[in-house]
Amino acid sequence: MRLGPVTDDTGIQREEVNLLEKQIEEISRLIPNAHTAMDLERLRKRLEKLRKEVFSKLTPWQRIQLSRHPQRPYVQDFIDLIFQNYVELHGDRRFKDDPAMIGGMATFHGEPCIVLGTQKGRDTKQKLHRNFGMPQPEGYRKAMRLMKLAEKFSRPVFTFIDTAGAYPGIGAEERGQAEAIAYNLREMARLTVPIIATITGEGGSGGALGIGVGDRVFMLEYAYYSVISPEGCAAILWKDQEKAEEAANALKITSQDLKAIGLVDDVIPEPEGGAHTDHKLAATLVDQRLQRALAELKAIPVQKLLESRYSRFRLMGCIAESNGTFQTGSEA
Repeated sequence: MRLGPVTDDTGIQREEVNLLEKQIEEISRLIPNAHTAMDLERLRKRLEKLRKEVFSKLTPWQRIQLSRHPQRPYVQDFIDLIFQNYVELHGDRRFKDDPAMIGGMATFHGEPCIVLGTQKGRDTKQKLHRNFGMPQPEGYRKAMRLMKLAEKFSRPVFTFIDTAGAYPGIGAEERGQAEAIAYNLREMARLTVPIIATITGEGGSGGALGIGVGDRVFMLEYAYYSVISPEGCAAILWKDQEKAEEAANALKITSQDLKAIGLVDDVIPEPEGGAHTDHKLAATLVDQRLQRALAELKAIPVQKLLESRYSRFRLMGCIAESNGTFQTGSEA
């Protein structure tokens, strides 16, 4: 993975990572023999060590760039690698089908469930078809239709979030974008089945929260979750998107920041170098955490599950100052 231009004290190390990757690529093209095999093994060990050093020092802005990596596994990839017998369902039964929101019936280690999430595209054609992973009102209404189906048949719901935000176009607003998201927030709080939400890449604003009201909310290590993108924040506060890196530092939107203040339940580690380096391993790590969470939630009575889910989201944003320190959520 090329880490791009360098602007901080990890720059020399990151340039060395890029150089080692290039050397490994060149040696791999040579006719294999004992000498090239030894060289490859030596370079790979050095590369692994450097990656650990570099990725332990990433800034919030660099983490956000990783969350947007074009080869990062998308929601469809996680569905294919984690769930079985997936059957996609289409349409909101009101207007049309929204390709930016996908979902359907599946089984999770033998247990029937509903799985859904925001889907991006990799090439230009796919990106346009998926509207760059930004759902419109019919996408949120389709998601709620699937969740109501899960409730009817007592099936757990798994949601996967990777969106810069809900689509802000005129047509979407005319068809009730805000109402669709607000309705989802209310109905997800009432849903009588376990809901597990996982932020796999970008978790942008109400577009993410519209399918993010869960009993457990997880984030991948290099994902982010924010009321606004760093670029949007910089444009509002400084009238200059070039200050996006400064905004990223101030917003506290990385997985570690949000875990520390209790807005997410757990951070799921990614393969060395990011989830894009090994989709199968990334999916395995997510799968393991989902299994544990589902087992925990199934043991909780429905009424207690609903009370806990409602109270945790009502407490978000509550801040109290005590002895010069800020406390949030349930701490407040």
